[in-house]
Amino acid sequence: MEIKVNYLDNLRLEAKFDDFTVISDQPIRYKGDGSAPGPFDYFLASSAMCAAYFVKVYCNARDIPTENIRLSQNNIVDPENRYKQIFKIQVELPEDISEKDRQGILRSIDRCTVKKVVQEGPEFDVEVVENIDEDAQALLMGVPKGAEGAEQGTWIEGKDLPLEQTIANMSAMLAELGMKIEIASWRNIVPHVWSLHIRDAASPMCFTNGKGATKESALCSALGEFIERLSCNFFYNDQFFGEAIAASEFVHYPDEKWFPPGPGDELPVEILDDHCRAIYDPDGELCGSHLIDTNSGRVDRGIVSLPFVRQSDGETVYFPSNLIENLYLSNGMSAGNTLAEAQVQCLSEIFERAVKRQILEEEIALPDVPAEVLARYPEIVEGIEALEAQGFPVLVKDASLGGQFPVMCVTLMNPRTGGVFASFGAHPSFHVALERSLTELLQGRSFEGLNDFPPPTFNSQAVAEPNNFVEHFIDSSGLVSWRFFSSRADVAFSEWDFSGSGSNSTAEEAAALFGILEEMGLEAYMAIHEDLGAPVCRILVPGYSEVYPVEDLVWDNTNMALDYREAILDLHRLDDEALAGLLERLEESQLDEQMDIITLIGIEFDENTVWGQLTILELKLLINLALAQHEEALERVEMFLQFNDNTVERNLFYRAVQAVLEIVLDDELELDDFRYNLGRMFGEATLEAVIGSVQGTVRFHGLTPTSMALEGLEKHQRLIESYRKLHAARAARAGMRAPA
Repeated sequence: MEIKVNYLDNLRLEAKFDDFTVISDQPIRYKGDGSAPGPFDYFLASSAMCAAYFVKVYCNARDIPTENIRLSQNNIVDPENRYKQIFKIQVELPEDISEKDRQGILRSIDRCTVKKVVQEGPEFDVEVVENIDEDAQALLMGVPKGAEGAEQGTWIEGKDLPLEQTIANMSAMLAELGMKIEIASWRNIVPHVWSLHIRDAASPMCFTNGKGATKESALCSALGEFIERLSCNFFYNDQFFGEAIAASEFVHYPDEKWFPPGPGDELPVEILDDHCRAIYDPDGELCGSHLIDTNSGRVDRGIVSLPFVRQSDGETVYFPSNLIENLYLSNGMSAGNTLAEAQVQCLSEIFERAVKRQILEEEIALPDVPAEVLARYPEIVEGIEALEAQGFPVLVKDASLGGQFPVMCVTLMNPRTGGVFASFGAHPSFHVALERSLTELLQGRSFEGLNDFPPPTFNSQAVAEPNNFVEHFIDSSGLVSWRFFSSRADVAFSEWDFSGSGSNSTAEEAAALFGILEEMGLEAYMAIHEDLGAPVCRILVPGYSEVYPVEDLVWDNTNMALDYREAILDLHRLDDEALAGLLERLEESQLDEQMDIITLIGIEFDENTVWGQLTILELKLLINLALAQHEEALERVEMFLQFNDNTVERNLFYRAVQAVLEIVLDDELELDDFRYNLGRMFGEATLEAVIGSVQGTVRFHGLTPTSMALEGLEKHQRLIESYRKLHAARAARAGMRAPA
């Protein structure tokens, strides 16, 4: 994590990281003002709070209340050496906590990250650089930078270059782009299973996770995913790019094309083909206006569309950017050392997710991998045995559906919670697919994280619900049928092998995977992006690789943002008529009132602000107050307090609003009679804001003014700045001008 420090007045310092700002000072005796804790005080507090966090995680997993648990920490300083200290942590536990849980709580404190880092002894590497903002972390693990001696590196199945060279190449690409990549966390809780989380230090919303059997392979995975998501604009899905980029020569890619809707809002004839139209618009309800992109919002420019090559005949077909971001998420995109490697990875993931969906929705019982077959992969066996030693039964299944697809499955059962987690992996190699299933299972997860999965169900309808597949796609937290666990398999085990041989093996594997799609009667469309220096492909298989249902294009399109974005960002400038119009549109939309405004309009507000937690319900309530619609406001206040999970401060504000509205709406009550005690109950500052909101002198309390220029929205500005780097690189490569 990158922490930037700014000098303030006197000895005060400001540390900025992610969306947070921390102020430190020094005591008056050290010439400071004593206005904030000192840096070492924060360090001491972080140790105590980290220990308390792990206690909380342990208790939450076992439904142990923490109201009567207290924790304290004292640092005992050696009088001969003040840098030698003992951190004494004491925990006060209620008498009714069992001895087993008492010991478990103590062991949980031992897992404190701050404690472990201190015990390990961190190394400090101090250096002077010319420009902190431009100093990119080009190499993340100290591996060799050059291409010399690449043949002596670590080769693994499925990669066309050694791991060390792959890491060096991808790190250099990101450094050249101006991306400062930081490793936020590593995990290795069982042997031969590594995962990590990397992110852009300047814009932490741009992040990826990697997994692998070794530290180096996991880093390759994370870097590859970062490059693929940059190349395919995935980090910026659904987000507003800002007015400057929206008005530039191109918004997404230099080879994009814009097509106006046809007469009567028909689909332009230039987009899609007959095969795609039959899938995406089966009932003839899809209109041109449905496909205006969310990122630019430029209705006047038409439908921005991207070229894909139809694999059956090599013809170019234009797909609306809006359609891709609404239906496919990250499915069907991959980076590689070579195009063939990228294609194999891309197609493998498409099969993994489609086959997973079929197995889960049809409640197919899969065959176990025989013990003698599993024994050929001792490192995988060792990882599984480590999980089982922790009390998690593991099932290893062949998910190829009788040898049709290159897919495997590792399923974990959690007797502590009754939950299950089915992890799938795919690759032409049986071994690699099996390894990916296991590493996917534990990607970014601690043992406590395995407590979060739901129990299996016999409710077939719940398993087949489209949103259940979305949950499985995002983090595999969806439901699994009990029928999946039957010992009587619905298909026979197959020790399949789709892998190629010789020097051209990845090309052979890619051809074999495309061949499976062809045999199924499916059409594939591919776009290739090489603007960052690595081949990245995006493959769409209409009717097969979608994550969301195609009806979302009509009924739940992300470009609903265009109906509300400008008005909400200009909220403080709207007159009563415009406010009433916005409220009416929100009412008629029948949108879920608990939807947050971040999702609705594609703006990344700081989640620690009122904007960041604002829902449609609260926005309607604030508009009611601004329009002096007191009865409607009171009704919504009651709903807010009953259903909304917000900060203590915000809930207190609305409890005061409720009290004041009830007084104002009662002809027999006078606000002045309650003014003194309301102030004592809620605080004078809160009460003044509440009375002002009810009387109309305060509008939209807690929401800082902004506009389409996005002033004050630092988090979103950082995201746009990240995209500007990518946009500028594409413009330079195409000989075009990037927006200022």
